[in-house]
Amino acid sequence: MESLIVTPVSKASANQRAGRAGRVAAGKCFRLYTAWAYKNELEESTIPEIQRTNLGNVVLLLKSLGINDLIHFDFMDPPPHETLVLALEQLYALGALNHLGELTKLGRRMAEFPVDPMLSKMILASEKYQCSEEILSITAMLSVNAAIFYRPKDKIVHADNARKNFFVPGGDHLTLLNVYNQWVETGHSTQWCYENFIQHRSMRRARDVREQLEGLIERVEIPLISSSMDTINIRKAITAGFFYHTARLSKSGQYKTVKHHQTVMVHPNSCLFEEQPRWLIYHELVFTTKEFMRQVIEIENQWLLEVAPHYYKARELEDGSGRKMPKMTGKSREETRSTL
Repeated sequence: MESLIVTPVSKASANQRAGRAGRVAAGKCFRLYTAWAYKNELEESTIPEIQRTNLGNVVLLLKSLGINDLIHFDFMDPPPHETLVLALEQLYALGALNHLGELTKLGRRMAEFPVDPMLSKMILASEKYQCSEEILSITAMLSVNAAIFYRPKDKIVHADNARKNFFVPGGDHLTLLNVYNQWVETGHSTQWCYENFIQHRSMRRARDVREQLEGLIERVEIPLISSSMDTINIRKAITAGFFYHTARLSKSGQYKTVKHHQTVMVHPNSCLFEEQPRWLIYHELVFTTKEFMRQVIEIENQWLLEVAPHYYKARELEDGSGRKMPKMTGKSREETRSTL
């Protein structure tokens, strides 16, 4: 999970920042903490990124280079064994590795894409579902780390209304696709972005990423096919890559991840925030004040058995859709009588 947690600066980072004062002329650095805190509370150096991030892409790249013994690989800053094992498990579930931990044919094709393994699996699945044009646009929009929409403080209501105009039934991925398609129809207009409160720089970055991905899918011999907005096929292709990230609406009215039963919430900016569909797939989990799912789409539970029968069992995906979801937490009077 991506956690946005405020942590104290390290001594090395503090000294580096102090060096900025006095570069061009004499300067002073004012530190907003005590000398005691500097000596006793701060770490010597910042934790290397490889020790605190998802290693799926790193492991896939090393495997494609023929490096199989990752535990004894000479990393400059060795990551924890747990994160390596989790990355290997994820790649095995995606079909990139076989039971011996060796790269499969699918894994070799996935390694061609410089994106998260789940995104590369989604791109490869688009060949089967014949929607590679749409999936490339969605991947490009998801790969832009900056926000697509912005909300000026003096025009919050206008900005929110503009964002809602792009909402498409089915989920946020389809909303992002709608934004990109409309921007292309306007000839990549800067004025259109300004009028709709969209970051033009983010859209330009998405266009650049998409162009690069187009060249890469030619290399793995996937034809560019449009599904003419058949949202079921698009959502199935996304599910094929992100079946790991599934959440189900529980009886208490909260979402829980299917495998780990972790309580999560739909992000307030999502187009599905008020709809509460029974099954969701999310792009990422972000921990700020609560554990939020960012970029979610609505799916059918049967799709999970179709795209990942090795990962899910039928009984895990029973949702009791024939029964009504109770409005309040706890069992109804009829249910308590039936259990007695």
